[in-house]
Amino acid sequence: MSWSLALAGLWGVVANILAMLPSKDNHWKRAYFLIAVGIPILGYVTYESGPWIGLVVLAAGMSILRWPVIYLTRWTKSKLQGMKAVNK
Repeated sequence: MSWSLALAGLWGVVANILAMLPSKDNHWKRAYFLIAVGIPILGYVTYESGPWIGLVVLAAGMSILRWPVIYLTRWTKSKLQGMKAVNK
């Protein structure tokens, strides 16, 4: 196993442990930390193991951090709908 995949696995374990601990802000500070640490790890995995494995690790990370992804999708849709209304 490569170092990048070991780091990605460690990231997943840490993410699950952090999710089990109680939080007053609904885990948003931890999510920001995990995103900031996870993006370079994802790049390292993609560089070392290829784009297909990188996509698998991205999907795994998105399943763990699903609420930030949902909110980003909603925000993007609202911005695109606003652009469509301006262009009419």
